Amino acid sequence: MKKLLLLGGSNYLLPVIREAHALGLYVITCDYLPDNTAHKYADEYRNISILDKDAVLETARALGVSGVMSFACDPGVTTAAYVAEKLGLPFAGSYEAVSILQDKGRFRAFLRDHGFTVPWAKRYTGISEALADAPFYPWPMIVKPVDSAGSKGVTRAESADELPAAIEHALAFSHCGAFIVEQFITQRGFSSDTDCFSVDGELVFCSFDEQRFDRRAENPYTPAAYAWPSSMPDEIQRELRGELQRLFRLLELKSSVYNVETRQGTDGKAYIMEVSPRGGGNRLCEVLELATGVPLIRNAVKAAVGLPVDELCDPVYRGHWAEVILHSDREGAFSELWIDPKVRPFVVETDLWVFKGDRVERFSGANKAVGTLVLNFPDRATLETTMSDDAWYRVVTAEE
Repeated sequence: MKKLLLLGGSNYLLPVIREAHALGLYVITCDYLPDNTAHKYADEYRNISILDKDAVLETARALGVSGVMSFACDPGVTTAAYVAEKLGLPFAGSYEAVSILQDKGRFRAFLRDHGFTVPWAKRYTGISEALADAPFYPWPMIVKPVDSAGSKGVTRAESADELPAAIEHALAFSHCGAFIVEQFITQRGFSSDTDCFSVDGELVFCSFDEQRFDRRAENPYTPAAYAWPSSMPDEIQRELRGELQRLFRLLELKSSVYNVETRQGTDGKAYIMEVSPRGGGNRLCEVLELATGVPLIRNAVKAAVGLPVDELCDPVYRGHWAEVILHSDREGAFSELWIDPKVRPFVVETDLWVFKGDRVERFSGANKAVGTLVLNFPDRATLETTMSDDAWYRVVTAEE
């Protein structure tokens, strides 16, 4: 029996475990939080930090695993690449290639050096270095940890006066003690944050969506909803698809699912913002399967253990779909999820992660979400009317 090692233990791993079991695989989960949900559904659990590459390597070697994944778990991706390379297991790419993708500073430099359209950006490890460069920044700027996901530690700075606090905030979320200061690219229309798939380095499934935000949230840069298909102009989608394919070939990537963030700027240019060789959080692969019928998770598991991947092609959307990341704008004890009766007929799935009385926190990052809603609309107009105002649902706390 082939064994699959999954790094992390969040709710997002549950469909991965289901697909792995359907394929006859033995599943081991691994992190330092034994109470995480996914461990209850795995065949075995190991209490090891996924940031400890060598400890995970020794565990994988001792268990004789056939593959390793860090699905929807950004901190474990480089560890998974390290383990796969050391043990000769299938993976999206080399440890070096994956390390470039997973470090925002190195990734920006790679894009710049290879002629991609890229915002001005620089990687730092100290506040004084960044402040010395501040007079030359094309303000406003975004300050981010180089190695975090879910928009954790991200701040927009309008001037040099706001830099120190923004940098301290970024460093609080960085595992490696580095941050990036990057030109803020205002998007035209909606930015895109969705999943793609390559087979032997060829981009066979390339999707774009509409990433939406809650500007009232504590962290307004944390994605709060998504919609498919994207309204991004076709010519921009074609350009981005071509540039993603060029990137995959330059980095000699192989077979994997990828979480990809892109946008068209108000300058008319097409930007690749992030590419990570993992399934995205927020159930993106699951919603894409509902919307297109393409089983991305099953094929990601197959690729991870060296099984032949199904024949895949670019998505054809079966209607108009949206996903809402349920969250609260206040702290309190969860009471109920209220949904406007007029919208309820469009709700396909409700996935709540909290129970009555559970503590709910303000939406400062993806880890503060309390669940998801998946919706299917009869037409674009209904989708847009509904999604343009989130007053139709509310996470009600006991204090309200």
